[in-house]
Amino acid sequence: MPINELQAVRKPPISQIGVVLWLRSNLFSSWTNGALTILSLYMLYISVPPLLDWILISANFNFGTVNIFGFNIQFSEEMATNANCGQEGACWPFVYEKFDMFIYGFYPREEIWRPNLVFVFTALLFIIVKLVRNYKYKNKVLLSLVVIYPTISYFLIAGGLGILSVVETYKWGGLMLTLIIAGVGIIVSFPLGILLALGRQSKLTAIRTSSVFYIEFIRAVPLITILFMASNVLPLFFESGVNIDKLVRALIAITLFQAAYMAEVVRGGLQAIPRGQYEAADAIGLSYLQKNLLIILPQALKISIPNIVGSSISLFKDTTLVLIIGLMDFLSMVTATTGDKFWLGRHLEGYIFVAMVMWVMLYTMSRYSKKLELRFNTENSN
Repeated sequence: MPINELQAVRKPPISQIGVVLWLRSNLFSSWTNGALTILSLYMLYISVPPLLDWILISANFNFGTVNIFGFNIQFSEEMATNANCGQEGACWPFVYEKFDMFIYGFYPREEIWRPNLVFVFTALLFIIVKLVRNYKYKNKVLLSLVVIYPTISYFLIAGGLGILSVVETYKWGGLMLTLIIAGVGIIVSFPLGILLALGRQSKLTAIRTSSVFYIEFIRAVPLITILFMASNVLPLFFESGVNIDKLVRALIAITLFQAAYMAEVVRGGLQAIPRGQYEAADAIGLSYLQKNLLIILPQALKISIPNIVGSSISLFKDTTLVLIIGLMDFLSMVTATTGDKFWLGRHLEGYIFVAMVMWVMLYTMSRYSKKLELRFNTENSN
């Protein structure tokens, strides 16, 4: 055969392409990984099918007639009760029966449209911010909503001004209360954490010492202790007749607690900024405020995105501790309904419902964090 004659192109071995290559590289790259893969598949085999059978296949979905957005949808002739729900699978009519309590707590049923309107308002807010592409206008929209959104939301939920009936905060509960506590704690603690992080790096001894003392003191005390002090000890220092709402005290305690951890997260981002960035900002004559707002903080916050979201997720789960001061959050409402004599023994369905809802929300936060990382990534990726 002549040397310069073209030979037929041979296909690579099947073990070096496609699914087989992925399996060999990721699941069976060594004897140890292969054994762990087989063990994991076996654990899934013995656990997932029974779980799916209990949750879906053998579960009871006899909700009766359900009204969804004004349309009556009939799932069965009548809703199942605890007696005829069966024990082979989950009894989801229990969750349907207690759904309003899980979501709104003891909020008056005839006024549920008000928190629902807040939920819709929140969804529209995200859509508006997403549709505004111009950063100049987006920032203006965000700044205006910082004042408008909380004011309207509080008015709708709490009522007052002679327009809406007043609903006391002790009636707030369920998922609604969890979202309020977590949302206020995360949003308000963020700017406070930035200020504390900058204060900890300040050249002024008084500011630096105060910031360090506050951060270290708060981090050394459990959240449950701070909540207890805010609920039971703090009122002792008020004058007679002065009473601050229990929910407000809880929000202040959680915000101050979260701010200390947020400060350390932001400080980690600040320490990752090269010294040359500070020197370059000083060289072009930027003031301290301009240097931090335009040069340092944008880079530090970009680096800190994973830890900021991780700290926020942790706070979201810590909201269950408000039960210690008598506030009924999402999990607490589910626990309270397990004592209903008409639904005894159906607590597992409620806890699974809580787990699924919390997983969806926290997973969404995690994915949004990943999206932000990719969006603000300025490094060259191969």
